[in-house]
Amino acid sequence: MSTSTHNQSGPVVWAAIITGTCLLLFLLQKVLWLVVPFLLALILYYLLMPVSKWLEYRGTSRDTAAAIVMSGFLAVVAAAVAWILPNFAAWLAQGGASVDRYVHGGIALLERSLQAIESKWALLANAHLTDAVVSRFAGTGANIAEHIEPVAMGIAAWAPSLMLAPFLAFFFLRDGRRFKHFLGNAVPNAFFEKTLYLLHEVDQTARAYFQGLIKLTVLDTLTLAAGLWLLGVPGALTLGFICAVLAWIPYVGSIAGGLLVVLVVATDFADAPSMAYWAVALFILVRLLDDFLYMPLTVGKSLHMHPLVTVLMIFAGGAVAGVPGLMMVLPVLGVVMVIGATIGEIVTDPRLMARHRHAKKLHRQQACADLAI
Repeated sequence: MSTSTHNQSGPVVWAAIITGTCLLLFLLQKVLWLVVPFLLALILYYLLMPVSKWLEYRGTSRDTAAAIVMSGFLAVVAAAVAWILPNFAAWLAQGGASVDRYVHGGIALLERSLQAIESKWALLANAHLTDAVVSRFAGTGANIAEHIEPVAMGIAAWAPSLMLAPFLAFFFLRDGRRFKHFLGNAVPNAFFEKTLYLLHEVDQTARAYFQGLIKLTVLDTLTLAAGLWLLGVPGALTLGFICAVLAWIPYVGSIAGGLLVVLVVATDFADAPSMAYWAVALFILVRLLDDFLYMPLTVGKSLHMHPLVTVLMIFAGGAVAGVPGLMMVLPVLGVVMVIGATIGEIVTDPRLMARHRHAKKLHRQQACADLAI
């Protein structure tokens, strides 16, 4: 989206953009079974599109290129599932014990940290802060294992819906251009150029956002995995990838990823509490790199909006649609911004509106030309 478009968007257009974004988020949360696969399909589409384009440039038809790319992707996924499934099944069988182990490791780290603080602050020691906090967390941690089965059942219930993602992505790759032509043919001729511009800008905005998100995930994964590997944490790459994907949810996901890293390190290095503190420092460093370096270089280039608007809309998305709203607010806002700015240009362009009115008048005259008075 060009900067000039944003500069021409006035307060009325921005009010409509914000209102439309909140309304869309509210409606989308009612059909999450379709929205989540659709978002995953868009990510998959923009991930595989360069490969499909590469095949087309070498003489392969669009339909054949889409079929080859999607078949290759499904083959890779099938191989990955065959490799991961045995380990996942074993983990699921002992899921309660594994979760309890990590929770107790985190509680033990918390207890040691509070005891160290109490040793330097007599006021906290007299208040028995450690006993109060640890007893509260211990009571909460004892019930965590009871929630594993509902979570596993929820994931299983979502599995058929998530299978729509590669199906939708295949048709995006194969029929995306036809869909654009279909939309372009449905608008009046006076607005045809603006419609082409709108479709192009929506595609560019979505492509830049989702491709930027993929690049950001790769950078976060490699940075965190490298740091954990240097600390000697087992499964560093897997842990880094999980935290990078959780970071798709602004704020909440980052906190959950940091807590996961601390629990794993505190449990695996129970005799070395300093390792957990190093893990916390590493995670903070990765978050700083993410916010001030990686994000501006990847996702930040796709959505040309003021940071204040971004932060406010993230909170608004969470208030309107919960966690799904946090995940969807930025791409939805980016698309609505393009649509709202373009419609604002059309409505306020007297030349375009005059052309449209003149075309309607000519159509009415042509329709009535052979009718008897």
